[in-house]
Amino acid sequence: MDTLDLLLHPIRLRIVSAMSGGHVRTTSDLCASLPDVPKTSLYRHVGLLAEAGVLEVADERRVRGVVERRYRLRQDRAVIDADRAASMSLDDHRHGFAAAMAALLAEFNAYLDRPGADPTADSVGYRQGTLWLSQEELAEMIHEWGAALAARARNRPTPERRPHLVSAIFFPTGEPPTTSSS
Repeated sequence: MDTLDLLLHPIRLRIVSAMSGGHVRTTSDLCASLPDVPKTSLYRHVGLLAEAGVLEVADERRVRGVVERRYRLRQDRAVIDADRAASMSLDDHRHGFAAAMAALLAEFNAYLDRPGADPTADSVGYRQGTLWLSQEELAEMIHEWGAALAARARNRPTPERRPHLVSAIFFPTGEPPTTSSS
């Protein structure tokens, strides 16, 4: 299966996200983490990700006569490399954006459905704004933001930490302004 088709699917994006951070999980663990995803669908998508090498078997053990596999994410396989991204068609981008938005919406709904969900106390945000930036300023901002996120990306789970989903979306919203010489 093509990397784009494999990774740009809402359920598989959510599985990859749930496996990030060095987690080692069984498919049953993932079912508990993604209760809105039907078990048969989750098992099928885990199988596809494992077959493609995005998930690898960390270990196996027998549980009540059945082999239980614990998986880990192969981060190097869970990305669309720069060459492949550069060759994406406009329709590929539409598909990828729709998959990312569907995964984001599903994660947000799952959060709201959890007992005790409190968007205010949890500092939930979904603001939009427009920034006027040159290509150089945009590149600089992305670099600065990436550096700030990278510093936190090294955090490991502790009893005081909860995972937070961060999504960045950058695209021009209109035609560039024209300048008049009169």
